Amino acid sequence: MSLPVRRRVAVVGTGAIVSGGHLPALRAHADRTELVAAVDVDQVRLDAFRASAGERVAGFTSMSAMLDAVRPDLVLIGTPPSLHREQTVAALAAGAWVLCEKPLCLSLAEYDDIAAAEEASGAYASVIFQHRYGSGAARARALIRGGELGAPLVAHCQTTWHRDTAYYSVPWRGRWATEGGGPTMGHGIHQFDLLLHLLGEWEEIRAMAARLVHDTESEDVSTALVRFRGGALATVVNSVLSPDEVSRIRVDCADATVELTHLYGHSNDDWTYTPARHVSAERAKAWRTPVADVPSSHTAQLGVLLDAYDAGVRPPGSGAEARSTLEFAAALYKAAFTGAPVRAGAIGPGDPFYAAMHGGHSDWAPEERA
Repeated sequence: MSLPVRRRVAVVGTGAIVSGGHLPALRAHADRTELVAAVDVDQVRLDAFRASAGERVAGFTSMSAMLDAVRPDLVLIGTPPSLHREQTVAALAAGAWVLCEKPLCLSLAEYDDIAAAEEASGAYASVIFQHRYGSGAARARALIRGGELGAPLVAHCQTTWHRDTAYYSVPWRGRWATEGGGPTMGHGIHQFDLLLHLLGEWEEIRAMAARLVHDTESEDVSTALVRFRGGALATVVNSVLSPDEVSRIRVDCADATVELTHLYGHSNDDWTYTPARHVSAERAKAWRTPVADVPSSHTAQLGVLLDAYDAGVRPPGSGAEARSTLEFAAALYKAAFTGAPVRAGAIGPGDPFYAAMHGGHSDWAPEERA
C-alpha cells in the first residue's frame, strides 16, 4: 500500500487566522501536507510564526520571492482582503492551488480575474467557507437536497455578532476599498454561504443596510428578503451590533424543521430536527447525523481540498459555487443602495456593483439614500 503524497504548502500572512486556523489544519493533515514556507511583511511576526511552526519552514517577506524559490503545490492565504486577488492570481500563475480566507476578493470583477487566471494555469482557487464542511452540514444538505424532509418553504439565516470600536481601529476594517464591506462581507458571509449550500440557487433579493453605531464607511447591519429558485423564502440578518452573539440557520420544510445554532463553528450536537406532526418517530429517528462527528473547521475543508487535489478535480468552494456566494453579497448591497429588487445573474460588466460592492457610492451609507 503506497503512502499518501504530501503536498508542499506555503502560507501567506502569519497572523491569528493562519496561526489559529490553518496551522492546526496542516498539523491534522501532516501525513498529506508539508509546510515549507511562510510569507509576512512583518519580520517579527514571521519569526514568531516560524518558531511555532517548525524551523524547517523557510521565511520570506516577499510572496514573489517565495513562489520563485519554493514553487509550492498549495498556497494558503490569510492576509487582509484587499490583497487576496493579487496574491491568488500570482499563486495560480506559479501553478499552485490556492485556499484563501474569505472574501476571496472584493468584487465580482475581481472574481472573474481569478477565474481567468485559473483557466490559464490549470490550478484552482478555493475560498474558506468552513461552515459548509463537517458531518452536520453534510447530513443536513443530503436530507434537504434529497427531499427527505419535504420541500423547503421558509428559512432564516442569522449572524448577529458584536464588534466594538477597538475592532475597527485596524486600518483596513470597515472600508470599502480594503474590506469590501461591513458584516455582510466580513461576518455574515459564512452563514449565508451555508444557507445557499443547503437550499441551492437563489433567485431574487430585496435588502436594507445601515450604519447605526460605528464610524465606518460601510454598513454595520444589513437585512435581506430572499426568494430561492425552488420557491422557498428566507430572511438574512448580518449584524455587529448584537450583545447576545449567535449564528443560526433554520429551514422549515414540509416534513421537518432543521435548525443550527452555534457561534463560530458547529458539530453534530448543534443541529436539531423537529418532525412535523404527521411524521412517524421511526422516520424522524433516521434523520439524526451519524455518530462520527466531524466539526466544521479549516481542518475539515482542507481535507476535502486535498482529496480534490489527489483526484485532479475542481475542489468544492471554488468556481461557480464560490462566485454565487459573492454575487449574493453584491446583490444584497445593490438592493440596499438602490431600493430595488435584484435578480440572480443581473450584475455583470458595466454594472457599477460588478466593479465594487458599494456601486461607486463609497462616500455615503445606504441609509442616506433619499
